[in-house]
Amino acid sequence: MSLNSSTQFNPILVADVGGTNARFALITSFDDTTNQFAIEHNNTFPSANFGSLEKALEHYLSTVPHIVPKRACLAVAGPIKAGQVHLTNLGWHFSVNDFKAYFELNELDVINDFAAFAYAAPYLSPSQNVVIKAGQADDNANIGVMGPGTGFGAACLVRTSHSTSVLSSEGGHISLAAVTELDALLIQELKKEHQHVSVETVFSGPGITHLYKAMAAVKGQSPKNLDAAQISSLANSGECDVCDATLNQFCDWIGSVAGDLSLAYGALGGLFIGGGILPRMQARLLESRFVERFSQKGIMSQYTGQIPVTLVTQDNIPLIGAAACLHNAN
Repeated sequence: MSLNSSTQFNPILVADVGGTNARFALITSFDDTTNQFAIEHNNTFPSANFGSLEKALEHYLSTVPHIVPKRACLAVAGPIKAGQVHLTNLGWHFSVNDFKAYFELNELDVINDFAAFAYAAPYLSPSQNVVIKAGQADDNANIGVMGPGTGFGAACLVRTSHSTSVLSSEGGHISLAAVTELDALLIQELKKEHQHVSVETVFSGPGITHLYKAMAAVKGQSPKNLDAAQISSLANSGECDVCDATLNQFCDWIGSVAGDLSLAYGALGGLFIGGGILPRMQARLLESRFVERFSQKGIMSQYTGQIPVTLVTQDNIPLIGAAACLHNAN
């Protein structure tokens, strides 16, 4: 059954489960005119308060005793293999089939957080997000999503004339390519400490520190023992030229990575960037060479030139994606 603003239906349970928090909500309708899901009874609980996801969900359901959802989609920050879900940071594990039976659900999907991001992409609000690169999105073409955070995630919403599905990937472990002479020098330094210099080696929380150390070496300076937050603070205050150069390089170089992934995914429907890092670098990203490096793809430069790129800053992405997963399937 498709959701729309005039259909009466049992609310759909959605969840965003991470190492820090477990967030639950109910999707009560979908408005075709605004392309937005109605999210109600949105509650967040510290994951550490519960010994399992079952206990956390039981607690949430106790806050809405008048509603008994029969359909659910959970977005989780962990691997899903052969119907088994492992939330590594919490030590939680469950079987999808057992979970479905325990809560007497007629339908249950469990997806990872970047798959949820991909499902959510067509339903995001333009007014709540930031255009990094203008373009002409093809409404029937694939959409790419990516983002540096604790690691580097990437996925693709594959769209055909009949259906949509999500292609999950390990795009963060692609070998990082050098485009400029500085890129090459940095990779040379990074290889001294990392056997495989991947996208995630640089474009992640720990990656900022790796890039800072390499940048210091290239500039002939001794690096200090700084974490990503300290590097950002010193860069933004103007107290450290190496830190400033590190963040500028981060924003420039990720443009090339974003362009590569857009080509790999055929993302003429647009590329959306999330994760916890770049929204905090918004001004620097907009002033960087991101757009230039995104588009510089030789004979395919016209192709990448038409792809719009959006920095996603709105909240509730995993919940929207969980809702969209079920919405797309019906």
